[in-house]
Amino acid sequence: MGTSWKLLLLMSVTSILTDDQEERGPEFVHEPQEQIITAGEDLRRVTLPCEAQGNPPPRYRWFQNGSLLQPEDTPRYHLVGGSLIVDAPSELTDSGTFQCLASNSVGSVLSHEARLRFSYLGNFSDHQRGPVSVREGQGVVLMCSPPPHTTEVCYSWVYNALPRSVEEDNRRFVSQVTGNLYIAKATPADVGSYLCLLKDKRSSRRVLSPPTSLTLRTDGAMDEYEPKIEVHFPTVVQVLQGSTASLECFALGNPVPTINWRRVSGNLPSRARLRKSRAVLEVPNVQAGDAGTYECRVQNFRGENVVRGFLLVHSRPQWIRTINHTTLDSGQALHWECRAAGKPRPSYRWLKNGETLVSQSRVVVRNSLLTITSVNRSDTGMYQCVAENKHGKLYSSAELRILASAPSFELNPLQRDILVCVGHDLLIECKPKSSPKASLSWSKGRKPLVDARVKISAEGTLHISGVTHADSGTYTCRAENVFGTSSSTTTVHVKEATEVDLIPGRMEVTVAESVVLTCRVSHDRSLQPQVRWALNGHPINFLTEGSHFEHIQAQPSSADLMIRDIQLRHAGIYSCRADTPADSASDSAELLVRGPPGPPGIVIVEEISASTATLSWSHARDNHSPITHYNMQARSPFSLGWQTLRTVPETITGDLESATATALHPWVDYEFRVVATNAIGTGDPSVPSRVIRTQEAVPSVAPANVSGGGGRRGELVIAWEPVSEEFQHGQGFGYIVAFRPNGTRAWREAMVAATSTCRYVYQDDSLQPLTLFQVKVGVYNNKGDGPFSPVTLVYSAEAEPETAPSNVTATSLSASEVLVSWESLPERSRPPQGYQVSVWMDSASQHSVRMVSTGGNTSSLLVDGLEGHTSYRVSVRAFNTAGSGPSSPPSLVTTKKSPPRQAPHNLRWHQDGSSVSLGWDPVRNQDNESEVAGYKVLYQREGQAQSEVVETRETAAVVPLPHDGVYIIRVRTVSEGGDGASSPQIRVSLSPGADANSCAPPPASPTSVTLILALVLPSASW
Repeated sequence: MGTSWKLLLLMSVTSILTDDQEERGPEFVHEPQEQIITAGEDLRRVTLPCEAQGNPPPRYRWFQNGSLLQPEDTPRYHLVGGSLIVDAPSELTDSGTFQCLASNSVGSVLSHEARLRFSYLGNFSDHQRGPVSVREGQGVVLMCSPPPHTTEVCYSWVYNALPRSVEEDNRRFVSQVTGNLYIAKATPADVGSYLCLLKDKRSSRRVLSPPTSLTLRTDGAMDEYEPKIEVHFPTVVQVLQGSTASLECFALGNPVPTINWRRVSGNLPSRARLRKSRAVLEVPNVQAGDAGTYECRVQNFRGENVVRGFLLVHSRPQWIRTINHTTLDSGQALHWECRAAGKPRPSYRWLKNGETLVSQSRVVVRNSLLTITSVNRSDTGMYQCVAENKHGKLYSSAELRILASAPSFELNPLQRDILVCVGHDLLIECKPKSSPKASLSWSKGRKPLVDARVKISAEGTLHISGVTHADSGTYTCRAENVFGTSSSTTTVHVKEATEVDLIPGRMEVTVAESVVLTCRVSHDRSLQPQVRWALNGHPINFLTEGSHFEHIQAQPSSADLMIRDIQLRHAGIYSCRADTPADSASDSAELLVRGPPGPPGIVIVEEISASTATLSWSHARDNHSPITHYNMQARSPFSLGWQTLRTVPETITGDLESATATALHPWVDYEFRVVATNAIGTGDPSVPSRVIRTQEAVPSVAPANVSGGGGRRGELVIAWEPVSEEFQHGQGFGYIVAFRPNGTRAWREAMVAATSTCRYVYQDDSLQPLTLFQVKVGVYNNKGDGPFSPVTLVYSAEAEPETAPSNVTATSLSASEVLVSWESLPERSRPPQGYQVSVWMDSASQHSVRMVSTGGNTSSLLVDGLEGHTSYRVSVRAFNTAGSGPSSPPSLVTTKKSPPRQAPHNLRWHQDGSSVSLGWDPVRNQDNESEVAGYKVLYQREGQAQSEVVETRETAAVVPLPHDGVYIIRVRTVSEGGDGASSPQIRVSLSPGADANSCAPPPASPTSVTLILALVLPSASW
């Protein structure tokens, strides 16, 4: 009988566990929230949402003020899903607290409480209010006496009539607590009718009080008096964390009092702000750290008054620790704790399936702790921890599952076959699924395991140390609890252990060399090992590193690793690992790679002078070859890349970490770096140092290529090549120009401050032309004067030519060219620099002159670009560096008529062997054109720039064509006005033995000559 109920329970539990859709208790997705309904609002229905997830899908019930609602008994209530719909909500029947209960076969959970509120703003009483009479200068309070209301309102006052409202300032204040209007000191301007206005913040509904009249008494003004605080905050102000704390303080007094705030225990919060002329202190988003004593001090010169209050910050409960879904085996103990922060400190209660849980029997409820000893299936369900204070409630929900089942290996059976090697340890885990926990036992074959090498852990794991071949066989784990037994079997196969030997065990190589590592593997013959290679613990990727690594395995017992073109990064520990289904073995070898040094450490400039820099650095990695020496390099804006420096010591040995660079240029920005060298080579440079400038020094380089001469009369022009900025050596750089007449002793000096200047002009009207001077140019800066250049001889400016060229003649050569000739000036001192020819039309003014210059002491000049058959005036004058001399008297010349515009036409040609006979119609010139004196036949081989010319006075010519190919032929007229227009081009293709003419095409034969006649416009080159 006992066995049958255990089997029935086991089948029931198994069916639950194997169900495709596991049961889950309800969990809320949407919960009801507080809703406020404004009185008079035409609201037809209210929806309180409630939705939960679970399996099976939850069912829903609702509670109002703790009592279960029966929607079927109340027509205005009905459920849509889990949400409660209230039709035509009424304050009388529907106000209060609502909760949703979601249930399924696992359990039930209660939602948060949601309050349904009805807001209300009544009307003022119609009772007439009496007038208020005060003396001028006296303070006054006008009472609002608001009507009953349950909504949040805003107070203001109307003066005389809408829409004129009372403006609040340091003299007038409207309290948002009482609604009263406070006037610190009455004036005649305050006389009038006042109405208190209430505005509903939710609905914007407004109500007005009956008017209150304010009048001034006639018995004189009020004397000055000390402040009297009429509006002040309570002794203790409770405010909820995250809301806005608002403290009011206002006093009556004459003169009008000033208001000041402070926090007795420290500074005001950074978020605090003063409003309404300092009468209101607001602290938005108030936090616990804002709590403390606040003081309002009012004063005028008649006295002062103070009020204090403590700001107490409360907070709603907030979870610190919640409960979580828990699954226990039958008989275990449950320990749940929930914890919440809040002020006042929250209290706790526990619910099971929506009902209050109290201590009884195995259940202990102690504030935030819930303990159930020796759980059983009756404890399954949904539990909730409720933390609450006067500001709110929190619900934390969790499902408790109790497992009860016979042992089962279905989800975690023993491995069918297990391979283990001789000498190794055998571990077999036995983990059946059972509840409560099963007791475990092991057997080999049909016999229990009894051996000193055999151990069984408390968790049921079988451990056999030092396995031998005798340990091969079948092993069974048997599990048993109160609900039944189960077993699982595995077969153990014992194999020979794998061993690996990697040779050589250590190697030293140089960068770019190649090596081979050999991995020898001994293994059980029934197993196939797989060899893997690693460098410093990371597998070698033969795809990406194929240019350096190659895996070679000709037989299972041996594998080679070929490493080609070794680099520094290939140094390290190489491991060969052989894996079989039974075990793994590995061996390692060290590869040491010698190479050029690494970069030295950070370079620091320790000292800097005008020409030296002391640097320090940290040693570079020698990469297994001692560093022989370091080189120091520098770069400046004036260098071509990095330059090796001279140093002290001259050779920087590898054990040094500091040296001094010499021969630097003063006042230059430098970067420094250090490079290490060993027997293998030179390594990468260090990171450059920071840019640093050498100190200033006196310039050491004089200007080069000092020269001069030229200029105007009375000037001495001195020029030189500027000194590069690299050699200026400091600020305030400039030049010292020194000069003296040749043969004298005293030097005259001039300072030129501009660094880019390369010329100096000395002016003296009494200076004779071509006076010989000794000249030198030096340099200076703020540090002092530098060297001068070698002395050189320079002449002062010469005088302008004094006479005009004589015997000036102008001869017309063509319609556009005139040859101007003259006699050169006599060489009394220096020849002129050149001559300037002025040409202008005889009919035009001399202002439209055209000037053409020629250099040197020449005596003729060809002027072209003139108009044909036109008279021109021509004059000539000499010039030199000092200026121009007088012009010669103008000479008259007339250009020849223009050449004929008509080109030769009707060209005819005949080829005879290597020559072409041409003929054309004669060209007749117009009256305004030069007569035709003859013709030019121009021909050239295609692709050549040089043209050959045949001249003739006839209208025919023979043109020799000495080579095969294509020839271009043109004809133009010749006249005293120049060459005329060219005829259209003729293209002749010439082959050996050709014979053709322009009138008949050649016969078709293999030896015929092809002649192509093409008429094209003359090109610009013609």
